Amino acid sequence: MTAPVIETPRLRLRPHIASDLDALCDLFETDRSRYMGGPLPRKLVWRWIASEVAMWDLMGHGSWGITAQDGTFLGQVGIMRPPHFPECEIGWTLLDHAEGKGYASEAARAALDWAWAHGFDTLVSYIHPANARSVALAERLGAVHDPHAALPEGDTAEDTHVYRHRPEANR
Repeated sequence: MTAPVIETPRLRLRPHIASDLDALCDLFETDRSRYMGGPLPRKLVWRWIASEVAMWDLMGHGSWGITAQDGTFLGQVGIMRPPHFPECEIGWTLLDHAEGKGYASEAARAALDWAWAHGFDTLVSYIHPANARSVALAERLGAVHDPHAALPEGDTAEDTHVYRHRPEANR
């Protein structure tokens, strides 16, 4: 199974393509990736993207590449559950040129709508507490901090907060 294509008024969520790798590798080699486990070398970013693409076949969910309607690659959004995550997470990553334009919110709402339509009853976002932009987005999406939720293996409450998304809060 490949990622389904989802259209929004300004965006297209589509399966990742090989050219997405370069842009994401460039991002993950910088300090901007500090809240996403980076900076990371190209080899590890390749494995990360490949695993998120493979999740579609293995689990029926994974990540999408986000493009503007003109095809410009903007970043990614996904519903993922790697083995060290206790729950399915919705996460987002935008390239520098795409930030501050509401793209993450629009893409995340589309991904959440897809999740609710496909039987998910809750998702979480694992966010570093200092990542103010992601915390604000999770809250705009209706997520609430869940201090009692299990953390990904190896994470602590000091480096990861859990924000819980529910269908009724996303409508």
